[in-house]
Amino acid sequence: MTKLTNKFIKIALLFIGFVFLTVVTQIGGLVFLVCLPIWTYLRSKIKNKILGVLSQIFVTLLFYMVCTLCIVPPLARLGGRVPLPIYGTLLQPRNIGFCLLNRHYVKPQLKTLAIKVAQQLQQQYPGTVLLYLDAGFPFVDGFPLIPHLSHNDGKKLDLAFFYRSQLTQKASNTTPSFIGYGICEKPLPTEQNYAAQCTQKGYWQYSWLENVVPQARKKLFVVDEPRTKTMIQAFSEQIAVEKLFLEPHLKKRWQLEAYDKIRLHGCRAVRHDDHLHVQIK
Repeated sequence: MTKLTNKFIKIALLFIGFVFLTVVTQIGGLVFLVCLPIWTYLRSKIKNKILGVLSQIFVTLLFYMVCTLCIVPPLARLGGRVPLPIYGTLLQPRNIGFCLLNRHYVKPQLKTLAIKVAQQLQQQYPGTVLLYLDAGFPFVDGFPLIPHLSHNDGKKLDLAFFYRSQLTQKASNTTPSFIGYGICEKPLPTEQNYAAQCTQKGYWQYSWLENVVPQARKKLFVVDEPRTKTMIQAFSEQIAVEKLFLEPHLKKRWQLEAYDKIRLHGCRAVRHDDHLHVQIK
């Protein structure tokens, strides 16, 4: 290949890397660009190629972590968004990856509301910890949080269902899915199967996570209906909450028909029988 071709491929790969990191973490693409001159410097000083690559990776990850933990939170607050707690006895992420990817930012009102509901749950069910999943990125309204359609303004938050151990029937503060998504409470034969209806209409993405997330741990857990229902009711009763997304068969099964804020999300979204979507006004 010619030098021109090599240069074109290099630029294309850098562009792809920038786009990918921006889509996944929002700030990763910028960190990537800032680190490019550092990479050049390291290559000039470290002759061993393997050590050079490892040093580039280390420096980039270090700079990314410094930005994520120290620089982004105060800047996000200036724009009206705050991070959800990384560790806590009331509210915490199901997977630390949500925080490391900067997907745990919300409006202050939503954070306050989530902590309030977590306190209510802990009073009624001592030891209960509310587990959050995807929320939003720290900056810019309208910036998409892939693969979600609406998590783009700090007003939306996904929460895990509560579970019990299938073996001991004791309450658990974890989920069968390592990310909280993808292991579903499917409809019974007598219940409305909205997921099947959407799939039949050609909406392939509706149940795609179920095919990606390992299902092996499903048999170890059973949904803790009392705690999960209490959580949904608590959010429904908050004035600031505009709507909740939950699959129709669970709304009926858990006798939540009286709660008008629990809505149908449509086939363009993904199924919501593995988590609860909360949205404030």
